[in-house]
Amino acid sequence: MSRTLVLALVAAGSTACSVPPPGSQMPNAQAAIDRLRATTSCGNAVQAEATIDHFGKERFRANLMLFAARPARVRLDAMSSFVGTVGTLWSDGDRFAFDDRKNNRFLVGPSSACNIARLTRVPVPGSVLVDLLRGSAPILKHESQPTTIAWSGSGYYVVTLASTRDAREELHIAPHPDDFGKPWSEQRVRVLDVQVWQQDILLYHAELGGHAPAPMAQEKPVDAEGQALGETPVPVSGPVCTADIARTLHVTVPALDEDVIFRYDKVTWNPPLPPSTFLPVPTNAPMFEVKCDE
Repeated sequence: MSRTLVLALVAAGSTACSVPPPGSQMPNAQAAIDRLRATTSCGNAVQAEATIDHFGKERFRANLMLFAARPARVRLDAMSSFVGTVGTLWSDGDRFAFDDRKNNRFLVGPSSACNIARLTRVPVPGSVLVDLLRGSAPILKHESQPTTIAWSGSGYYVVTLASTRDAREELHIAPHPDDFGKPWSEQRVRVLDVQVWQQDILLYHAELGGHAPAPMAQEKPVDAEGQALGETPVPVSGPVCTADIARTLHVTVPALDEDVIFRYDKVTWNPPLPPSTFLPVPTNAPMFEVKCDE
């Protein structure tokens, strides 16, 4: 078979596998970002039962009970089938605490990326982690900076943003499969991939998959400590939301050889968030104030 014929067959196969864009396409990058924000705007918070698998310098798996609420509040309760409770991490966006059962210590400090990574192993700011756990994407500040959008041929748009401090971001945003026939301004979208660079160094790469609708949480009677009691309900933390959410989140940080996968077994939108949710519960373990370089 001639080389020309082989190339022609390859090209024909590539064309046959190409996914055409929606009839009504996003006119520019900002329109795609606006549709993303509109699609996920109802989801102020998530509660999930999940697993976390770490494949980096230290290999481990743990079960998680997690809460993530905009803009940057996180609580992670981690349990391992081998060693029992690994620990609990709290962050309210300003202060962080970590009940580190493995090392019998209680850490407190600023809610910096590296402090949150003491459990997740993913050194990203709390606001970035919350967006990703919500199935959305953090958007770099890009006013007056160049943006581009292009249809990939693989079922999604490639959106690129330039930001300050020589940072740039690439997003893969896919229209919901049921919305390809709708006007672009009515299309729901899903985030499939997020990559952020600074000075040509890849800070992190997040891949999201297994998108499906999530149910809305219900009000629950709780006491001041968040325990079920009485008839007074704690309201849900946002409006009715049945938006899709990714069931898997794979985050890599190549420079640090960090590779983590979150998998949701159960997830609900906008759970009740009593005051105790993001407040640390000190233990008898020695307490240490920690910063990023410690």
